[in-house]
Amino acid sequence: MSAQHPVLIVGAGPAGLVAALTLLRNGVQVRIIDKELAHRVGQRGSGMTPRSLELFRFLEVPEVEETGKPPFPMRVYKPGTLTPLKTFPLTPHMDPTPAFPYYNPTMIGQQTLEAILRSHLESLSCYVEVATELRSFEQDEERVLAILAHKNDGMQFTETVECSWIIGADGAKGVTRKLLNLSFVGETRDEVVFISGDIKLSSNSIGREYWHNFSSGTKSLTLRPSNEIGPDGFQFYMIGSGISNLISDHQAFFDYIQSITTATDIEFREVIWVSEFRPNVRMVDKFGIGRVFIAGDAAHVHSPTGGQGMNSSIQDALNLCWKLSLVIKSRASSSLLTTYTTERVPVIAEMLQLTTQILNKTVAPTTSTAQDTLQRNQRMHMLGVNYRLSPIVVDELTPHPEDVDSYGPILASGLVAGDRAPDAPFLKAYVEETSGVVARPGRLRLFDLFRAWYHTVLLFTTDVAWAASIARSITLDPSLVRKVVILPSSAPGGSEAYISDFDFILHDDEGHAFKGYHVGTEDCKVFVIRPDGFVGAVVVGREGLCRYFDGIF
Repeated sequence: MSAQHPVLIVGAGPAGLVAALTLLRNGVQVRIIDKELAHRVGQRGSGMTPRSLELFRFLEVPEVEETGKPPFPMRVYKPGTLTPLKTFPLTPHMDPTPAFPYYNPTMIGQQTLEAILRSHLESLSCYVEVATELRSFEQDEERVLAILAHKNDGMQFTETVECSWIIGADGAKGVTRKLLNLSFVGETRDEVVFISGDIKLSSNSIGREYWHNFSSGTKSLTLRPSNEIGPDGFQFYMIGSGISNLISDHQAFFDYIQSITTATDIEFREVIWVSEFRPNVRMVDKFGIGRVFIAGDAAHVHSPTGGQGMNSSIQDALNLCWKLSLVIKSRASSSLLTTYTTERVPVIAEMLQLTTQILNKTVAPTTSTAQDTLQRNQRMHMLGVNYRLSPIVVDELTPHPEDVDSYGPILASGLVAGDRAPDAPFLKAYVEETSGVVARPGRLRLFDLFRAWYHTVLLFTTDVAWAASIARSITLDPSLVRKVVILPSSAPGGSEAYISDFDFILHDDEGHAFKGYHVGTEDCKVFVIRPDGFVGAVVVGREGLCRYFDGIF
């Protein structure tokens, strides 16, 4: 039997890689396997929402933001011609605000994203084991025994692994959900065929400055230029009936593209990757049993329309793993893990409704609905995703809601426990160093402080002594909680005398933090920001703070 690992992660797509990185950042060792013989290629899910960009910042993965590119404008052509009909942005451009520094999606291929994440795992001495699949497992109250199958040079052998927990991020066809015997309720649209992949071609008629959308009858084709594939690379989607043969017959595939675009100057060079699938709209009713959990496509699948799948998988992984790390380190009861299902099921259910609405428009397009079908509204940015109904959030200022849109719009009227935590820039920071209290050079923003391996307590006040008394009441290990006091420009001097009670003293001279958190400059409020960037508590003092932390630790 192999040496015990606290967590075995099955599947090395975005969900599995983010789960591994979150646990490693929290000091938990993992083993991650993937049944593929080599790392996957292909752009696949290539749309990155603003919320995902925020979460990667909290995980300290700057390359995602640095590598991603703005989506090209969508150009829709008159059916059966190269005559442009409409040109419009994939999403209306929004200028960033102090509270929302990422307001627009970016494009980054899944192959590129996975390579970035693997590099971070490798920097932490964790390596994806390919050609290794989960065959079976047995669990009890103390451990999980898993049987793995390895493939090597045509040979196959099995291995018995003991671990404390399993995370199945092995996709819709993966074995983990099936071994748990979880129901996968929903529908399959057998009458709708999608073909997607990456291709290299050149054409003066099909430029690289637009995301092209062609149609003819019930068939459609989109071509998105991607330099990640190459200077002549495109990601494509085809929708229609009777197109399954295009997978294996590349000449028929090329003829299809030429006929639907009507371009006569296309030079086809290479098909990099291609896949056929029928839209599935399915989800489980619980995201785990005992010591085994599932995340990403293993727990929910939907049409690729909407660009929510990969992004939802990232949120699954982060939601589960900050909690799991506390349980593994004996900082929290295993009952905390039940909130993974409680929090994620309403979000995913709402996401499936939204993407299915887009699918219904996509499979029956008309030129009058083309823009409505292809253009994405702000809800798809995922900045309104919330856990307001969660049993572990605490709000002393807003009554517990009876009904909540878990994929809700971005609200300007207030901030409630369970909502996304806003950012705020231009904060002057004071920290304690060996030489004494010093002002940190430059200006901080709140997103510089939020991280996926600790809670952040934000104390808004003009009364530093009040904030210091509350901070001193937090007796949790400093590695689990960071304490930050935020003062308005009107606050009296002398705050530096209390520096030992906080990790940071921040002066909000421009008022962005007080405005973003809806706090009056004379008010005293406390916000607890969870490791996944959601507001865990909105309270007025020590009692509410203790109530929140007692529900976590």
